[in-house]
This record gives sequence, C-alpha cells and structure tokens, in this order.
Amino acid sequence: MTDVLTLYREAEQSGIPIYWFEMEAAESLSIMDGDGRCAIALDPWYLRTLAEEKSKVAHELGHCKTGSFYNENAVLDVRQKHENRADKWAIRRMIPREELEQAVESGCVSFWELADRFDVTEDLMRKAVCLYQHGNLAAECYW
Repeated sequence: MTDVLTLYREAEQSGIPIYWFEMEAAESLSIMDGDGRCAIALDPWYLRTLAEEKSKVAHELGHCKTGSFYNENAVLDVRQKHENRADKWAIRRMIPREELEQAVESGCVSFWELADRFDVTEDLMRKAVCLYQHGNLAAECYW
C-alpha cells in the first residue's frame, strides 16, 4: 500500500512541487506550464482527513504523470476524460488490483472498510472497485 509520504517523495523525485495555500475555488489543482513542468496546489483547509489528503495528492499527481490537463473552458466530456485518466492513475498506484483482491479475500468487503484499509476516500474506493469489476469509473451506475 502506498502512503501519502511516498506520494510526496514521488512528486519531489519527479520535480513536481506541491504547494499548500488557501484557495477559494478549489480543494486541489495541478497545472502544467508551457515547458511541460507540473506543479500541484492543495488547500489544507479543505482536507479533513489523511485519506482525503492522500486521495487528492494521488489524483493531482495522476494529472501530472499522465499529462491529463484541460482548458477550464473545455466541454464537459473532454474535462471528464482527463479527470478519469488522473483517477485511474491514482487507483492503480494506491489500490493495485492484487492488493484489493487480497483485502476482499481476507473479509474486508464493504466500501468503508476497504477505504479505511487503503487509507483513501470511499468515493475513490468505489471508483477502484468499479474500474476493476467493470472497466470504467461510473460507480454511480452500479452503487
């Protein structure tokens, strides 16, 4: 299982700075400049749990690692494609299929138990189960 410090180290080793400051319109964001360098920002006032912090860092790192960025004026379907790529990277990095299967085999079967075990949000865990069971992130269609 990947812990949040490992994600911070991975960002640092990849030359992706993570900044903490108050933002009015977002909990977290990632950007890529014209030279292809990425940066991540987190608003600590929005992060209530370590699971939220870990899930946000992994998602934003997913944008950077996959190059999945969009213009804020992009149509919804284009934005969602980039959001899905970032979520899939985060899921595969933090909740590998084999580890999830082992957790279920050991009796950890509810979303909250799985989220607690992997120290991620329940929302991200639902998406992970959906990705591995159905090949997509449309958890709202199944649960």
